[in-house]
Amino acid sequence: MAIVEKVIEAPPQQVFAVLADGWTYSDWVVGTVHVRDVDADWPAVGSQLHHRAGPWPFSLEDSSTVLVCEPPHKLTIRAGLWPAGEAVVVFTLEPVRDGAATRVRIGEDFAAGPLRWIRNKLNDLVLHQRNKETLRRLADIATRQKADERPRR
Repeated sequence: MAIVEKVIEAPPQQVFAVLADGWTYSDWVVGTVHVRDVDADWPAVGSQLHHRAGPWPFSLEDSSTVLVCEPPHKLTIRAGLWPAGEAVVVFTLEPVRDGAATRVRIGEDFAAGPLRWIRNKLNDLVLHQRNKETLRRLADIATRQKADERPRR
């Protein structure tokens, strides 16, 4: 399982508000290129976010389903990407610095399909790097950073 964490300079409620807005997922989830639809009750348990992932013209359409929702502390999603498979992604949010910031942890593991059977260190490394970038993007949105305020690379 790939586990990545980052402290985001925003309270848990503010970070969870981004998780609760399904329409922003393609802005911060690396690999999701388009959100096609979001159930009105997202992120209630059982609700779905319908997305497209991967580069055009090879992108795949599928849905992700909420398995656990405990605002503002935990969100667990079964992310579909069939025929490649599906992953279970767990977001945990923990207040730090008296609630002024949030430690966000993403745990992701392949749960079904062909990707589940090719688990190895390379896959973990790729997921780890992907989720580091995902948390960086989530932090940008949650803290409402403007492009000109971001550090240059």
